[in-house]
Amino acid sequence: MQEIFLINVTGQDRPGLTARLTGILGSFGAEILDIGQAVIHDHLSLGLVVAIPAESESSPILKEVLYAAHGLGVAVSFEPIEPERYESWVSEQGKDRHIITMLGRKLTADNISRVAAALAEVRLNIDQILRLSARSSLERSSTRACIELAVSGPVSDETALRRKLLAISDAIGVDVSFQVDDLYRRSRRLVVFDMDSTLIQAEVIDELAKEAGAGEQVAAITAAAMRGELDFSTSLRRRVATLEGLPEAVLESVLERLPLTEGAERLTATLKRLGYKLAIVSGGFDYFGKALQKKLGFDYVYANQLEIIDGKLTGKVVGPIVDGARKAEILRELAALENISLQQTIAVGDGANDLPMLAAAGLGVAFHPKPIVAEKAARAISTVGLDGLLYLIGVRDRDLLQG
Repeated sequence: MQEIFLINVTGQDRPGLTARLTGILGSFGAEILDIGQAVIHDHLSLGLVVAIPAESESSPILKEVLYAAHGLGVAVSFEPIEPERYESWVSEQGKDRHIITMLGRKLTADNISRVAAALAEVRLNIDQILRLSARSSLERSSTRACIELAVSGPVSDETALRRKLLAISDAIGVDVSFQVDDLYRRSRRLVVFDMDSTLIQAEVIDELAKEAGAGEQVAAITAAAMRGELDFSTSLRRRVATLEGLPEAVLESVLERLPLTEGAERLTATLKRLGYKLAIVSGGFDYFGKALQKKLGFDYVYANQLEIIDGKLTGKVVGPIVDGARKAEILRELAALENISLQQTIAVGDGANDLPMLAAAGLGVAFHPKPIVAEKAARAISTVGLDGLLYLIGVRDRDLLQG
């Protein structure tokens, strides 16, 4: 009867180490049932589950491995595994798996401890931890830090777990996101962005209102609408009405001073390089959306159109208003147009009118969200720039450095 062993190897990493040890096992006809390796600061941790054929004796094989490990300067341990225990482990494959992403300007041991404890409370096991951000230098401050935890086990109350992680996120100032680890997570194809306070660090209607002398009035309406206290369509019409008579040339001057959000250019350039389709779906105005499309390479723009007659704004919007419901509808239309599943879409926004779109997408991400959005969104980026989205789709900094 064949014997099964778990072999753990730790010590200073070096080229040829894995080849040497597996070469010994291979010479005796051992089968590798599982293998995993991690290297941190040139220190290796290698695990192998091996099956030794019934015709071979384990003692001389393990002795050879032990002798070779000593010569390589690494420690090795052996643990026999009963066939029943091994089969039980095999039967667990396919169980629920999730990805927890921790993202902030920096991560401390206490940050990780709190999240790990919360996972342990609901009996989720951490199978793997992967650093996605670049290595931090002691000589210069890091701008972001991110790790990804792959966890397994059933989640009986996903909403309760999300709330628990949100509470931890608020307490430690680190974004903690939770998503299902499935086939769709690795095959997203379309990203849809809100514009105001997402791609740009401003609410355009507020900037236009300042030019029209109605800044305070419009800012109050905008704030109430973004908090979900006013119907978006009604509030937009009220705000646009205050712009009546504003010269069309003001649009250009406002456009010139609109700041892009931190990380927006890096994110969009990377996503385009990776083959994603990008869309702006905004309750703002298409004049500004089209300018961003030209600057950042978006494939689609859907936004509201200001009516302009004789070089002046009339205080009206042309056509149907792009509100929350319309945003979700556009997302579905774009998915159908690109011939992809909704599960392959990502939506990013900050306001209450983005919630339907965030809920409809395969991955909905609230970016520096208003309080009502933070409470309802499944995941958020609040501590870093827009390019933090790259970590949520599993992109590592080193992938971009190599690219």
